[in-house]
Amino acid sequence: MLERELKLAAPQGFDLPDLAQVTADVASADVVTQKLNTTYFDTRDLRLTRWGCSLRYRIGQGWTVKLPGPLESNGDVLVRGEHVFQGDPQKPPPPALDLLTAYLRRGQVHPVVRLRTIRQMITLRANDGSPLAETVQDDVAVLDGRKISTRFREIEVELKEAAPDTLLPAIFERLSVAGAGAPDPTPKVVRALGNRAQRPPELEVEEPAPEATAGMVLRRALGLAVIRLLRHDAGIRLGTDPEDVHQARVAVRRLRSHLRTFLPLMDIEWAISLRQELGWLADELGAVRDADVLMDGLRKHAAALAPRDRGAGAKILALIAVQRESAMSRLSETIHSPRYVDLLKRLVDSARAPQLAPIAAESGLLTLPPLVASLWRNVRAKVDDFGQEPDDTQLHKLRIRTKRCRYAAEAVAPIIGRGARTFARAAADLQEVLGEHHDAVVAMQWLRDHAASGTLTFVAGQFSALELVTANSARARWPQAWRAFDRKKLRTWM
Repeated sequence: MLERELKLAAPQGFDLPDLAQVTADVASADVVTQKLNTTYFDTRDLRLTRWGCSLRYRIGQGWTVKLPGPLESNGDVLVRGEHVFQGDPQKPPPPALDLLTAYLRRGQVHPVVRLRTIRQMITLRANDGSPLAETVQDDVAVLDGRKISTRFREIEVELKEAAPDTLLPAIFERLSVAGAGAPDPTPKVVRALGNRAQRPPELEVEEPAPEATAGMVLRRALGLAVIRLLRHDAGIRLGTDPEDVHQARVAVRRLRSHLRTFLPLMDIEWAISLRQELGWLADELGAVRDADVLMDGLRKHAAALAPRDRGAGAKILALIAVQRESAMSRLSETIHSPRYVDLLKRLVDSARAPQLAPIAAESGLLTLPPLVASLWRNVRAKVDDFGQEPDDTQLHKLRIRTKRCRYAAEAVAPIIGRGARTFARAAADLQEVLGEHHDAVVAMQWLRDHAASGTLTFVAGQFSALELVTANSARARWPQAWRAFDRKKLRTWM
């Protein structure tokens, strides 16, 4: 479940106001007082807390894991994934620890702080009685053995799944009028642990200045991709959103691309070895993602089938589902293997301190553009080799090379500026058209291999015809996207 939460300071003397009918969506408000006893678990270096995660046991409620939300900031609203487990109060349940694998890797957790909280809670309900939001005032005591080491107060507003986004600003306004303090997204565990918990995570990405070295720019590019992979690991384990597999695959592709493009900046043996190991993970992620893309495309076609053909359409989709399930089973084995955990550790260490060649200490403005220009020349050479009508394989190879250009331009954009960003956008436009073509070609080949006989033949033919239309449309559009990408003014910075 994705948690949408707003935290506010609660000054002395503050009392929660009446929130009944704060908006037209709210029909009633229930008020209760609770006593909560909570123990937070973390590694000795507070790895979870510093990454924005938490693992806690609360008497009467069980275990809760909170995971960082989307990479994009949502202002003062704290968006996190929340997952509840039951188990022994003294020992975190394995499924809870499993969700935290990307951050813990082989780190061991133990109790780090205990809190005793008096909570006054207002539950806002809709007309049908379903909860829309909880607004709480917490008086928190941080315990040191049996003694209280410090106290603090805070207000939390948590929207439930059915709540409209407009409810949160309305509650915030009502609380502000009543005297609540400014928004403060600091989690309780961070307040309780103090300065140690406020240190940055073990992998932190800094924006390079224009005078940054090539190594600094590379470190940022590697760090962003590794963080993306870590953020989506838990989602893959949960298996509820195919986008997690997609984003993890993108992260791995970017890493492999950077290790290839910027190889002159690194220790060659180190970079090649890491890239090869990422290839193992890329294959497993790719098998699942390819099935998802195929399913998405053919599902749209199936929805438009005549009623008499829908049974055959459903059988074709079922074949893809079986293929996807098998690929997901292999991916699950992969991410639960010691080899994968070793790779995660290696990636974090590599992003923090990549093994660089002496040239990486030189100016990024001087060193990096020629590396991107080399990629561009490879793309240009590929197009120059095309005949009047490039075949499907040639277009696919062009897409791969274009993607490398895009990733490289995006990596150097922080110091190059608008020129690199514009070049990257043009590359992305061409990549998108070529991607549409490739997906359609793959779908047609899959239909020939798996559904071109027996009772599925007729519907498979309909699907193939629709995919052929998509492929031909993309084939007709790619020259225009190429001409837009081939403009000289996009490369003046190289």
